[in-house]
Amino acid sequence: MTSPAIQPITPGATPAGHYSPGISWNGLVFVSGQLPFPPGATDRTVGTIKEQVGQAMANVEGVLTAGGSSLSQLLSVTIYITDIELWGAVNDEYARIMGAHRPSRAIVPVLPLHYDCQVEIQAIGAVTPHP
Repeated sequence: MTSPAIQPITPGATPAGHYSPGISWNGLVFVSGQLPFPPGATDRTVGTIKEQVGQAMANVEGVLTAGGSSLSQLLSVTIYITDIELWGAVNDEYARIMGAHRPSRAIVPVLPLHYDCQVEIQAIGAVTPHP
């Protein structure tokens, strides 16, 4: 039995680095770390932590959708934050966005992120097979 081909997912603009925003493989969508800027944005102004979480999650959703998945099909989420004191605000905004769906999740404090962002989010989602 052969494995399904790995399919790069690139919604919106092509990333500046050597990576794909997402990869679809074997019924899963692997979303690369998403910073809080819309695809193709050249303005690197960061907003509040809640705005950053909202935009990063919108970017995650865009990659999931392009790969045939959705936020409601998330299996695992990793959220990187630059200050553990942000945990409460990040958790509140994430909970607002996710509603009742609770995939596995980790919040990891890290050193500074690119462009002085306070959050970066990566995820894995399932793809619903078409009948």
